[in-house]
Amino acid sequence: MPASQDIIIAGGGLVGLTLAVAVRKAAPSLSVTVFDGAPPGRREDGRASAIAAAARRMLQQLGLWNGVAADAQPITEMTVTDSRTDDVVRPVFLTFDGALEDGEPFAHMVPNGLLLDALGEAARAAGATVVAPAAVTDYAVDGHAVTVTRGDGGTAKARLLVAADGVRSRLRALSGIRTVTHDYPQVGIVVTVAHERPHHGRAEEHFLPGGAFAILPLAGNRSSLVWTEKTAIGEALVAADDATFAAELEKRFGHRLGAIRVEGRRSLFPIGVTLVRDFVRPRFALAGDAAHGIHPLAGQGLNLGFRDVAALAETVVDAARLGLDIGAVDVLERYQRWRRFDTLEMTVLTDALNRLFSNDNPVLRLVRDVGLGLVDRVPALKRMMIGEAAGDSAAAPRLLRGEAI
Repeated sequence: MPASQDIIIAGGGLVGLTLAVAVRKAAPSLSVTVFDGAPPGRREDGRASAIAAAARRMLQQLGLWNGVAADAQPITEMTVTDSRTDDVVRPVFLTFDGALEDGEPFAHMVPNGLLLDALGEAARAAGATVVAPAAVTDYAVDGHAVTVTRGDGGTAKARLLVAADGVRSRLRALSGIRTVTHDYPQVGIVVTVAHERPHHGRAEEHFLPGGAFAILPLAGNRSSLVWTEKTAIGEALVAADDATFAAELEKRFGHRLGAIRVEGRRSLFPIGVTLVRDFVRPRFALAGDAAHGIHPLAGQGLNLGFRDVAALAETVVDAARLGLDIGAVDVLERYQRWRRFDTLEMTVLTDALNRLFSNDNPVLRLVRDVGLGLVDRVPALKRMMIGEAAGDSAAAPRLLRGEAI
């Protein structure tokens, strides 16, 4: 690795590696190094992500999609219910056709581990240097360079440091960027289940008093569950024996897909909101969960990160082509303007939905069920909502439109 790089990316997760690929593909003259604190190899946590249509177009443009397409499950339909856990019948208040106007699925479900492996290979093939395990623990800006310090005491220099080191970003804290945070009294349980009958690409979102229970289709007769519960209940469920967990799971999952069987381990994660006041500082930018943490009920967390990638890569590459300093704050302001409102909008929306639906208040239940029913009867509104979930926007960065930078 050269003593000085153009860009150092702290964090070799899905967002950090995609950014490395995007920059190197568009501007091979820019040197990129990714420092990751995790050991090399797949970090399998059993999770899968809904990759929105815009993010899929970006992955296709970057030459990444074909490597995961065989294991990607298109979402062909989505239904929304609002009920109590013990209700025998769960009336469907809202249905969405999963296709956009041109027939493209609005999202695909892809296992995170599979995508991470493909991204690691693509980053190295594109000429990025990936160093692991080597977490960035500190940095200092001096004139036209930023010097990073790794956990092993080693240092490296670059013109720009991108912090993609997660929602509890150490580098964000060191930068002095202020955040607005809120911890929900909820946790998320992630587990994969196999079921007897095919799902036909149908996703289901059951709003229950404890939180949203999402059934997301995977390739084959399998589904990924994102199960939101009140913290004490969620922790008890994950710690329970297999029979107790299976019984509680079946009450929420239902019998539409026949007998179900848990595959792999149960994962538990806290749920909260993190909203940053700024995305950039001189020679420093935030991306992915380091820049925003939202409630998982809409499945948009990773897609927000991919939008960061598309905007930051275009900002940096365009600046480099014009001979500008890619780490200068006036250059990075373009990225900040691009991402600030979108992030705020999604954070407010998911917070409002969670507060509205994660309760058993009879008045609120009536209001939201009437509202869902009205939306279901307005096709134009449903198409607009699907377009938003897919990430469609005329003002989107070029990669999200499937165009090269």
